[in-house]
Amino acid sequence: MGTFKITGGKKLNGEIIPQGAKNEALQVLSAVLLTEEEVVLKNIPKIRDVNRLIELLEGLGVKVNEFAPGDFSFKADRIDLEYLNSVDFRNKAKSIRGSVMIIGPLLARFGRGYIPSPGGDKIGRRRLDTHFIGFENLGAKFKFLRDENFYEIEAAELKGADMLLHEASVTGTANIVMAAVRAKGTTTIYNAACEPYVQQLCKMLNAMGAKISGVGSNLLTIEGVDAMHGCEHTLLPDMIEVGSFIAMAALTSSDITIKDVNIKELGIIPETFRRLGVNFEVVGDDIRVFDNETYTIESFIDGSMMTIADAPWPGLTPDLLSVILVMCTQANGNVLIHQKMFESRLFFVDSLIDMGAQIILCDPHRATVMGLNRRVKLKGIQMTSPDIRAGVSLLIAAMSAEGESTIHNIEQIDRGYQNIEGRLNALGADIRRVS
Repeated sequence: MGTFKITGGKKLNGEIIPQGAKNEALQVLSAVLLTEEEVVLKNIPKIRDVNRLIELLEGLGVKVNEFAPGDFSFKADRIDLEYLNSVDFRNKAKSIRGSVMIIGPLLARFGRGYIPSPGGDKIGRRRLDTHFIGFENLGAKFKFLRDENFYEIEAAELKGADMLLHEASVTGTANIVMAAVRAKGTTTIYNAACEPYVQQLCKMLNAMGAKISGVGSNLLTIEGVDAMHGCEHTLLPDMIEVGSFIAMAALTSSDITIKDVNIKELGIIPETFRRLGVNFEVVGDDIRVFDNETYTIESFIDGSMMTIADAPWPGLTPDLLSVILVMCTQANGNVLIHQKMFESRLFFVDSLIDMGAQIILCDPHRATVMGLNRRVKLKGIQMTSPDIRAGVSLLIAAMSAEGESTIHNIEQIDRGYQNIEGRLNALGADIRRVS
């Protein structure tokens, strides 16, 4: 198990480029299974979850070629479906939650797909019902082998249908769309997720010959087609990294420029940080965060405490609440962080409290943070990363703390952040990776 040793208290300076979007990568990589022709994907992040999904595609027989750093071609002209029954497939697929995304394309093209119960972050219940109910609406037959913890889905023919998703699931919407593009007839999906990741996937599928309308809204209409062809697609910069770097710069009183962020796809993320008092400017497609010696959290009009909560897009993504919470520990003012989606994601605050943060965990979904306005600095401690987003949040906290911190289980961070210590050390951080 890997470990980071961090010497905190370093001011950072310079430019940093966000990696390609992790959540988009897991979707568009799966979409290459929809066609026999070559698909080119650019700006793919080199992170553990993405690498593992590429290994799964190679196991299925997809020809993979990295022709430039982060740029790949894929050709799924000879797929070996027997690989789905192999021990290697089960071991790799159950290690990442993103493996569920291959079911929709396999079902659309080959009429069947199998997957073990996928892994990922331990942040509470993450139901897959939305995926499989959607497939059933299209005419597929679903079976859960409880003893083996294995999902099976098969269909002689998929047929378009009208459906209302029980939740606006990003991965559920993406998976159902990938199945529906080759179904007979028209599919309408109400309460569809409309995050930029889903929009990007739909744009890519349309470039491959799909007929999807309503992209960017909560109502998608898909006219099924008989076949798909190849295309070239470039991934967005990772908006979670962009938000993480804004929070990091504010917490460490650093002057950082985040390059090529694709500002129009960030939604309310910049405005959320402004409400929390962070001083930055947008220059073209870059964000420059200034040396924030003090950042004051706004209050509501009636003077009551600010609440920052996650919500389906265009609301605030839940993946940023952990880093926002950490940033607010040194703000001037108080804030209530309301994590609505996952009931275990705030438990990492115990480590922040041990570092000296003033936080009241109200319940599994809400935490009140009392900003110290830098009067009392966080102190270095030993801690363990429970999931991707909490892991990078603890790393940011350690970078601002006095003394040395140790973070164990950094494999969780590696799942979502590419060469994070190398890129941050280039800005002046002091992070060492040890075995």
